[in-house]
Amino acid sequence: MKFELDQRLQNDSFFVYKLPLSQVRLINDRQFIWCVLIPEINNITEIIELNEAQQAALWQESAMLSRALQKGFYPDKLNVAAIGNIVSQLHVHHLCRFKVDIAWPAPVWGRQPMVGYEENKHGMLSEKISKLLKEQQSL
Repeated sequence: MKFELDQRLQNDSFFVYKLPLSQVRLINDRQFIWCVLIPEINNITEIIELNEAQQAALWQESAMLSRALQKGFYPDKLNVAAIGNIVSQLHVHHLCRFKVDIAWPAPVWGRQPMVGYEENKHGMLSEKISKLLKEQQSL
């Protein structure tokens, strides 16, 4: 069965990179460096619904994405969370936080409206994240 991405995730993000289990997408909010890691498995809402091998792969991919973001952007804090209260399809947020960002130190969810990238302005950031992930994969 072909993987189907939730329409809200599709509308609110840009494809960045494909990992063995998951795809990495950049959230369309230029206020933050914010990615989501989405396992390409249909009808999954919780990490515990993945089998053991898939859970291990997800954590490995999450660590890889976290290392890539730390190496490329030097955040003051990296927020990683699987919330899913609005979009139930399993996805794990990876969000670079900086003491100077608009929401610091509060969580970003539901605090301020998203500010989308101007047309095609997300491309350079997506390419940088993709390159960082390729480097992490080769280690």
